[in-house]
Amino acid sequence: MLGPRHRRDLRYPERLQPEETRMHADRSRYLFTSESVSEGHPDKVADRISDTVVDAFLAADAYSRVACETLVTTNRVVLAGEVRGPAGVIESLESKVREAIADIGYEQDGFHWRHADYACHLHGQSADIAMGVDSAGNKDEGAGDQGIMFGYATAETPELMPAPLQYSHNILRNLAKARRADRGLGLEPDAKSQVTLVYENGVPVRADSIVLSTQHREGLSPADIFDIVKPYILAVFPEGFVDDKTAWHVNPTGNFVIGGPDGDCGLTGRKIIVDTYGGAAPHGGGAFSGKDPTKVDRSAAYACRYLAKNVVAAGLAKACTIQIGYAIGVSAPLSFYVNLVDGEVDPARLEDILPQLIGGATPRAIREHLSLNRPIYARTTAYGHFGRAPEADGGFSWEKTDLVGALKRAF
Repeated sequence: MLGPRHRRDLRYPERLQPEETRMHADRSRYLFTSESVSEGHPDKVADRISDTVVDAFLAADAYSRVACETLVTTNRVVLAGEVRGPAGVIESLESKVREAIADIGYEQDGFHWRHADYACHLHGQSADIAMGVDSAGNKDEGAGDQGIMFGYATAETPELMPAPLQYSHNILRNLAKARRADRGLGLEPDAKSQVTLVYENGVPVRADSIVLSTQHREGLSPADIFDIVKPYILAVFPEGFVDDKTAWHVNPTGNFVIGGPDGDCGLTGRKIIVDTYGGAAPHGGGAFSGKDPTKVDRSAAYACRYLAKNVVAAGLAKACTIQIGYAIGVSAPLSFYVNLVDGEVDPARLEDILPQLIGGATPRAIREHLSLNRPIYARTTAYGHFGRAPEADGGFSWEKTDLVGALKRAF
């Protein structure tokens, strides 16, 4: 539990409130933009492969350690990083990687699931890192690294996510479903979306512009693509959000046939804003994909989202930002900070209550509370780690709102 002096320090909003959460405080009307990228974007292909590796190790041993980076380029896949787990897993990875690429839909001359060169340079985890993280004797499991992690929730959408990002994700998810259902549409896996919304008095009211770039088969013009994608895009927005004043930019470069890793090199962890809150909230800087849940870059960021979402779902604020700080090898958080927008309660009380609801917010307690030692991560790598529905096998457990009752009783 944080001491009294620390709690008082955290209650000076003029000094500690993140800039992102107060940048619109005095504006009645403004524009805000967020983007998303599809599962076939080169960086997302790399994320998918890295988390396929994580899932493979966790399926073999729930307490495996993984830090996997992936590079994808023209017909080439390279894995590198540190692991600790059953010896046979590495030998099984190539087939799993190729299955992941095939599932995304890459059967192109420049990047093909069957023909791409594969190289694996995974090796054992550093003994020095393992010594700091592992529990031993009276020492609890420590954080896998130092760092700051943020979580955010807002009442703008039913998913309690920022609206521009959620709509951007939903556009690409709709198009991915359409592409998989009907190859005759001519859509290919690589795509990007971007949505700019008009806010009035802090509430999104209409779409100012919509940007969509999607890879396609040879011979389709931007006008053809516009006609194909428009109904799937319109289905995403509330009635009246898209009107005659909304600007559309569909494949604005004019042609997008060469795409995916053949058109642009992809690396794990380069889409951290797409993965989180679309720029509407602070980000600690750490990526998620390729990391097992002892890495607080991932697990603590999930915990911050979980707690922030429950605060908003309980009606205690219209938006909530949470930050947790850690030191490598140390189990207890160094800091726990809560900021509320239109809050109904004292954030300092939440700073006391919220960590207690998840066992003190130690790395072990977070993993156990959210049941994170499962092979549930490959599915997180496209269309956001947040704003998703909890799944029966434990996937997206950090999206549950099972703390709402306890929070309401506490206040």
